[in-house]
Amino acid sequence: MRKKKEVPLIISVSGLRGQVGYSLTPAVVQCYAFAFASFLRIQNRDSGGVEGKTFLIASDGRESGQWIAEEVERGLKAAGVNVLNIGIAATPTLGFMIRHMKVPAGIQITASHNPNPWNGLKLFNEEGRVLPKASGEKVKIYYQRLKEDGFTLDPNFEEEDENESGQKETLPKPAVFQKPHVDAILKLVDVKAIKKRAFTVLLDSNHGSGSVLAPVLMKSLGCRLIFSNASEKPDGKFIHTPEPTEENLKNICALVTENCADIGFCQDPDADRLAILAEDGKYVGEECTVALCAKNIFMAGKKGAVVTNCSTSMMTRDLAEEFGHPYFMSAVGEANVVDKMIETKAIFGGEGNGGPIHPKVGFVRDSFLGMALILDLMARTGKKVSELAAELPQYAIAKAKADFPIQCLDSLYEDVKAKYSKAEIAEEDGLRLSWEKSWLLIRPSNTEPVIRIFAEAETKKEAEKLTKSVVKLAKAY
Repeated sequence: MRKKKEVPLIISVSGLRGQVGYSLTPAVVQCYAFAFASFLRIQNRDSGGVEGKTFLIASDGRESGQWIAEEVERGLKAAGVNVLNIGIAATPTLGFMIRHMKVPAGIQITASHNPNPWNGLKLFNEEGRVLPKASGEKVKIYYQRLKEDGFTLDPNFEEEDENESGQKETLPKPAVFQKPHVDAILKLVDVKAIKKRAFTVLLDSNHGSGSVLAPVLMKSLGCRLIFSNASEKPDGKFIHTPEPTEENLKNICALVTENCADIGFCQDPDADRLAILAEDGKYVGEECTVALCAKNIFMAGKKGAVVTNCSTSMMTRDLAEEFGHPYFMSAVGEANVVDKMIETKAIFGGEGNGGPIHPKVGFVRDSFLGMALILDLMARTGKKVSELAAELPQYAIAKAKADFPIQCLDSLYEDVKAKYSKAEIAEEDGLRLSWEKSWLLIRPSNTEPVIRIFAEAETKKEAEKLTKSVVKLAKAY
């Protein structure tokens, strides 16, 4: 039998992920959870520390989430903190509840859009947001030092959660965690107007955590909800590759027209990303999600800045200019978007991978927020989603990657800058060159000896021309 290819553990500033049974083991999970709690213990020592306080944990529905949750609890309890496991819940729900319950931290057990057998841990601070870069770097250092020192937990270490009567605590009903999140979203939209339209919504949660909250939200908005899979439940048994891209959603597109749905919504397993399908079954995509949400907020008369990252489509930038709103750009990554939102006191932000962020709900990408805002836009305008998408500024994005010796990156950047000497240059996150109606971004991969190349222009041909020019330069090294 051919041995399965093992992929090394991927550790970023916001967490880690790996293949269950290979790079992601009980020892790794325990150590990383302990490192996170140890970092917070020192960070918060002047304000009372975190010992004896409660951290929240949740999982995205994958089967491995159960044992990983147990190991996370062991690691956190060994560091002196209590744990409340809220069960299967979306990442934005966990982020919201951390802030709502005023707890010092949380951990979401998820591998985001990665397929099985991947899983991982995503770290949240007391603001209910993924860790900022500086904090994440310190947790990585703590973890690496613990591993170097041979960190292990006492195999006999066990601590039961007991109440005063000596009985083990039971998990509160899911509604306890769903209602506050839904209520916060409903405050941002015209519920009566949406109910009046009585939309039919096709939802592809793909057996992830999105199927837990979505029925509650859709019922509150008076929508008829149809799941793409009749046996939908959050068990992690994905019916298609989890990332909500056009290629992976081909079979779902047809279900929109078959069920006469007004719109199709597609989530990734932890439900922080949202892709849109039009009423005619066409893939509108993830890039339009943030733009449509922003347009609804602008049309409602809300004033303030908006933020997207430097690899997100210019659609939102153009809309902000049209409605007279300040626009700011951040480095790639949810934590960077949130940092810039806080800095600029933005009323809205997001990433082009289908992740809208609204500070009144939480500093987390939130697919449920996206659903509500887009349904609100449809109710406000009386238009179909295909019509709304067609009214957005029209651009095309191209993506490529190339094997490249990372030590030569500076030289490649100089070659690209020389080739496009009239471009506006930014080097906050890799190399980004921009023109009025196009841009080009080159970033090194964090996990492979490759560079990733993104470009946007008014046509697909123009965008691909930009990415191909970089690939050609890279081959010279």
